[in-house]
Amino acid sequence: MISKQILYNSFSQESYSPEERSPQGWIAIAGFLLLTIVCYFAGATAALRLIYPVTALVVAVFLYLRHPILYIGFTWWICFLTPLATRLVDYRVGWDPTRQMLIAPYLVVFVTIATFLRRFKSAYYQGGLPFILAFIGVFYGFLVGLIYNAPVPVARGLLDWLGPIIFAFHLFINWRDYPSYRQNFQRIFLWCVLILGAYGVYQFVVAPEWDRYWLIESKLFMSAGNPVPFGMRVWSTLHSVGPFGSVMQAGLLLLFTTSGSLIFPASAVGYLSFLLTQARTNWGGWLLGIIMIVGSVKTRIQMRLITIIVVMAICVVPLTTIEPISGVVSERLQTFSNLEEDNSFRDRSQSYDKNLSLALSNALGNGLGNIWKVNEKTGQIEVVVIDSGILDMFFTLGWFGAIFYMGGLILLIINVSKYSEGRFDSFISAARAIGISSATQLIIGSGMLSVAGMILWGFLAMAMAGHKYYVHQQKF
Repeated sequence: MISKQILYNSFSQESYSPEERSPQGWIAIAGFLLLTIVCYFAGATAALRLIYPVTALVVAVFLYLRHPILYIGFTWWICFLTPLATRLVDYRVGWDPTRQMLIAPYLVVFVTIATFLRRFKSAYYQGGLPFILAFIGVFYGFLVGLIYNAPVPVARGLLDWLGPIIFAFHLFINWRDYPSYRQNFQRIFLWCVLILGAYGVYQFVVAPEWDRYWLIESKLFMSAGNPVPFGMRVWSTLHSVGPFGSVMQAGLLLLFTTSGSLIFPASAVGYLSFLLTQARTNWGGWLLGIIMIVGSVKTRIQMRLITIIVVMAICVVPLTTIEPISGVVSERLQTFSNLEEDNSFRDRSQSYDKNLSLALSNALGNGLGNIWKVNEKTGQIEVVVIDSGILDMFFTLGWFGAIFYMGGLILLIINVSKYSEGRFDSFISAARAIGISSATQLIIGSGMLSVAGMILWGFLAMAMAGHKYYVHQQKF
């Protein structure tokens, strides 16, 4: 007789069988997909701007309560695919300056606020202090934002800042089911690299009409390239190059902990699209992650990883020699040798020179929503880009909030750096490498927000969950 797998729901505090509840969860997900497709092709495309986020939230709540593992997968895929769904809707019925559909991922992630509110009192004793500190910092910024800024930008900022923290807290608090969550992450990001990577290559070669339309309407030519075949910087199904680079950086590093026949086709399209992002920051983060993973595991696992790297290189390198791919990649790589002449590097350096003293002298902060402004003519929420997560923290949270937020993040990094479980569990090693390499990029980007923030906080939380799981196993 085969025993059924039993997992634990941290919110309802009850055990459940994922095998018994999976049909219900998949029916809910299938219903959501079917409704979206029917609306799109049956003349109700414009209505999807409201129907899509509302039904995504309903399905998320159902999965959160009934099947937490499926909820995690649903959340990641809503984050990965919603921007593409939004572009398809815009292409069919016209540009929406409010970007209403893009609220769906934030709503789905914010369901985990229930976990935080229910468990934060006991979380301190379980090792959850880093999340509590970060929450205090963001909540302070929220209160200041209510005083200085308009309500809509404040709400938008709260979703950006708080979502990654509460999602990561939810992952950590479910440490008892770490093996299932680990397997879930590996499966999600394997398919993510394969599907998003393949679409990224298609986007670069073909330049689909809906992607061209989005690029023309958004006017992000400086950061996303030209709306022509072989002219775009790849952002795949995401809404810009930066988030896609963060997702692929994490996914490609996580592939080293995964086995199966899909690894090599996923690697081929994944690395190719990753190179076509031309995102040097993420390239550097990937390299740092590789060094950290190889340096933290046992010799046997090191040899396996090195073998995988060599095989992947054999698969990917020939693809990068094909024109015009080789020209795009080589031109971007050459900028590493002459950063002083690079416009992007100069702009970031000037931004630091101009804003660092202002940010550090901002004791109280400007509050959440300070980088979001409502255009009175179009009704669109427009963002003021700050090319540094560090500057963004001090401008938004001030010294008081930034000390709590950075204190929580630094404490989290210090904790995971001490773990020895990465020697035999390559997932913990990879999760730690992904989190720390993402944190180093905060110097030149606000990688603590939105989907990039979910990767930063989420993978560090998974490393913490793995450590706590193994410590508990040793005791019993």
